[in-house]
Amino acid sequence: MTAAAKDLPPQPAISAPILATSSVHMSGTAEARLMGSAVAGVSELMLFHPVDTIAKRIMTTESRLVVSSISGTAGNLNAAVFKESAGAGLGTKFGSLFPGIGFGAVYKILQRVYKFGGQPVLKDWMRIRYGQSFEAAFGHNGAATMLSATSGALIGIGEVVLLPLDALKVKAQTAPEQLKGRGVVAIFRTEGWSLYRGAGWTVARNAPGSFALFGGNKAAKIMMGVGEDGQRATWMQDAISSCAGATASIMVAQPLDIVKTRIQSRAFNSPESGVSIITNLLKNEGPGALFKGLTPKLMVVGPKLVFSFTVAQHLIGYFTTTMKGF
Repeated sequence: MTAAAKDLPPQPAISAPILATSSVHMSGTAEARLMGSAVAGVSELMLFHPVDTIAKRIMTTESRLVVSSISGTAGNLNAAVFKESAGAGLGTKFGSLFPGIGFGAVYKILQRVYKFGGQPVLKDWMRIRYGQSFEAAFGHNGAATMLSATSGALIGIGEVVLLPLDALKVKAQTAPEQLKGRGVVAIFRTEGWSLYRGAGWTVARNAPGSFALFGGNKAAKIMMGVGEDGQRATWMQDAISSCAGATASIMVAQPLDIVKTRIQSRAFNSPESGVSIITNLLKNEGPGALFKGLTPKLMVVGPKLVFSFTVAQHLIGYFTTTMKGF
């Protein structure tokens, strides 16, 4: 050992386990994350856009849907879901569930690429810089879960940048008359920053929702013994962990999702604050309305999130493995 080396201050010990998967393989991982999340977004859009429309329309209905009679409840749901096509034939009803498909395509693909592709990048960055601090605070397994959850929450906050596309998609699904005869450029020029209406509530919804999604997913994988030594999870393991994360995310975010969706569905020239929406909701519909649509959302929107998250995780792992060396 040289004299210069002896004079160096002692370096802190680096915990090998928490840094075991910290390297980012630029030859494969970045491209794999882009491709895997993009395929997940396209696949989700093709299969689940009608389901998303149904959920949005139920959440924006400000009257009671469930009444004393079964026929009355069925009639209310029919009117809420199919709107002007409620009395039409089956084919017309099905076609009415595809409004906003253009906005939906752009938004969903960008969202999934940003969220599912970006969270692993941020998690890797946080693991390298803050891995030891997380491990000291939460233990090895707890650190892995909290790193996934925290990076997910930060990614969810940044997702607010895409809010205008989400707002236009929601309006097309719930109030298409507001967009009728108006081009995209004209809408952005006329409405401007009003397309970011409800941004604060969106952040408040996305942060805990994404925290629960990625944290629940990681915790489930740890419980199943899917380690950090580079082995790929099976399709079943990815599906189970995605289901755990998606269920936690939907339940945590549902009350704020109600507020966000109602803000976005209102007319451009008729804004209403989130506080006012909550006050009127509690007054007219009761506290249970904060979870309106939770059961059907878990049944129909849950599988959508589970599907896309499973596809993204598995394909990112697949592409990372197959693209090494290219």
